Amino acid sequence: MAEKVEKVGVKRESGYLYFIDKQGDVSRALMARGGKKGGKPSKVTKVGLKKEKGYLYFIDKQGDVSRSIMSRGGKKKTKKTAEKKIVKKVAKKKQLRKP
Repeated sequence: MAEKVEKVGVKRESGYLYFIDKQGDVSRALMARGGKKGGKPSKVTKVGLKKEKGYLYFIDKQGDVSRSIMSRGGKKKTKKTAEKKIVKKVAKKKQLRKP
């Protein structure tokens, strides 16, 4: 579930990608469509947001800045796959030849 961080009220235009830039401000860039390249980002609103690690920041439907916890998933390793990797590493070691 997302939580609101800042109320900005950005009015969106179609054809643009809205995002939070490195400075914590709301920016937008023209989206690439049908062989045309996208545009350079331009600032929409200065917010000065300080981002916390582990959160995904985005512009919600109301045009406000929201965040949600990043899910760092992936496949869980089972004992069998872990054992196979260890066996393969041991088998791959080469023995040095003595002259």
